[in-house]
Amino acid sequence: MTDNPLLGTATRCFACGPDNPIGLKIDFTVADGTCSGRFTPGKYHVGFNDTVHGGIIFSALDDVMANLLYLQGIKAYTAKCEIRYRRALRVGETIELTSRVENERRRLVTLKGEARLAEGGDLVADCSASFMLE
Repeated sequence: MTDNPLLGTATRCFACGPDNPIGLKIDFTVADGTCSGRFTPGKYHVGFNDTVHGGIIFSALDDVMANLLYLQGIKAYTAKCEIRYRRALRVGETIELTSRVENERRRLVTLKGEARLAEGGDLVADCSASFMLE
């Protein structure tokens, strides 16, 4: 994917940008039609006590879906996303993020994303989103 004209254009992205000093810095890869990444929340990602804020989990899931397209040189924007939280995520618990395409129709791509505990595989949250192709 060295010929991807988009690479290097989102270095300050909150979720995956290496140049964002307060970002999540998730490193995403694409293989066999699936995008994946890992994230371990820290003390600055909490909402209540040691529970990770739902917005942080949402951001990670939105970005694993967006990167499935972005890393293949496809520019798109989130049009709609529905998330379902299945269990609390605690500070220090690593999650595995994955996404895949569910449907493609003209300029709209529907993707499915999941966040599972790296240890044990429990489902933390899953979502479905529509992305508008540019």
